[in-house]
Amino acid sequence: MKIYNTMSKSKEDFIPLEEGKVKMYVCGPTVYNYIHIGNARPMIVFDTVRRYFEYKGYDVNFVSNFTDVDDKIIKKANEEGVTADEISKRYIAECKKDMEGMNIEPATKNPLATEEIGGMIDMISTLIEKGYAYEKNGTVYYRTRKFADYGKLSHKNLDDLQSGGRALLVTGEDEKEDPLDFVLWKPKKEGEPAWQSPWGEGRPGWHIECSEMSKKYLGEQIDIHAGGEDLIFPHHENEIAQSEAANGKPFAKYWMHNGFLNIDNRKMSKSLGNFFTVREISEKYDLQVLRFFMLSAHYRSPLNFSAELMEAAGNGLDRIVTAAGNLKFLMENAGAEKMTEAEEELFAQTDRFKENFEKAMDDDFNTADAIAAIFDFVKFINTNTDGNSSKEYLEKLHDRLVTLADVLGIIVDREEEMLDEEIEALIEERQAARKNRDFARADQIRADLLAKGIVLEDTREGVKWRRA
Repeated sequence: MKIYNTMSKSKEDFIPLEEGKVKMYVCGPTVYNYIHIGNARPMIVFDTVRRYFEYKGYDVNFVSNFTDVDDKIIKKANEEGVTADEISKRYIAECKKDMEGMNIEPATKNPLATEEIGGMIDMISTLIEKGYAYEKNGTVYYRTRKFADYGKLSHKNLDDLQSGGRALLVTGEDEKEDPLDFVLWKPKKEGEPAWQSPWGEGRPGWHIECSEMSKKYLGEQIDIHAGGEDLIFPHHENEIAQSEAANGKPFAKYWMHNGFLNIDNRKMSKSLGNFFTVREISEKYDLQVLRFFMLSAHYRSPLNFSAELMEAAGNGLDRIVTAAGNLKFLMENAGAEKMTEAEEELFAQTDRFKENFEKAMDDDFNTADAIAAIFDFVKFINTNTDGNSSKEYLEKLHDRLVTLADVLGIIVDREEEMLDEEIEALIEERQAARKNRDFARADQIRADLLAKGIVLEDTREGVKWRRA
């Protein structure tokens, strides 16, 4: 298995720190509002990475935090006249609802920054003792130049950063020893949550939060650290500086970053009016369609979101779901139980789809090619099954389709939905109308049902329906 490592700018063979185990940390959202579809991409991508490791038999310790103390959270709390804790708890709950809708597996641990302050204070104290940090008037800064390897992830040169101007720097330049130093601890401001520390009341800087939470729940060295490419600098660069200076050993073996998400070929922003939350998307589309769309391109590629592309993703997903539904329908009506010799030979041919799927995923989690392998498998299923197929053969095809789709977090077996009495009566009336050759009435009923979101399909096995 090969992973593209941002640190080396190349694909590397995946060799875990501990055989059979993967320790993985993914930076989670800051919870001050509903998550947007830009947040959704790393959630879906790295959930899929985790699922593939599990499919390959690895024991995955998957940690993803919630940043529950932040300027944006405090601002929202002040606007609503509530506590920052109330805002963060509300939106953590809402985020988890959206994650469930996108079929994202619960993390091994979702640490909250506010519950790990003590560990952050200890790490900052260690950095001060080692000479990597210093305090000025209640603010603690990290000595960026003291860390010799600073810039090794983002491939930025410190002198270039220095000449880059104030836009690249953080606040409080006047008190710093060097303009490039960044904040580890900030003093309390009026109306803000704060914690006691050796440097007075205050709260941690953003970067130190992930360094401490990763260390506590995964150890001083981890296999994979992941997030959006916007986090490479300064967040992940600063995490490396903090963690390696404090712990005295390499932090993460592999750094994975997903590409940006654009909306109709433009960067998503509230000012452009193209800012969408996952909750808003769920009102127009099944979130399984959003997941399928996100995986339709390689995770490192920029991805463009549009209504047309979502429509195409919905159609693609429907092909897979329909194939699974047809298999289940045939299974329920199969006459023969055991596979014939010809069916055994046919099923053996499906190994190539599984092999192509794994080959794609082994190559830096190429989900686009993995989906193509599933489409090839679906075509095979549709061509090589019918009412004469044995139950065992159909079940084996179904199980293989479910297994491969599950690696991508795609649910192919949809729960049966009960039709209400009115719609059931309309379907029965349509059947009677067709029998009586009253095709005008039959067509009218089909149109009425479509208006109610019910699509009828007349198949050789009988009438089937699905939600539009």
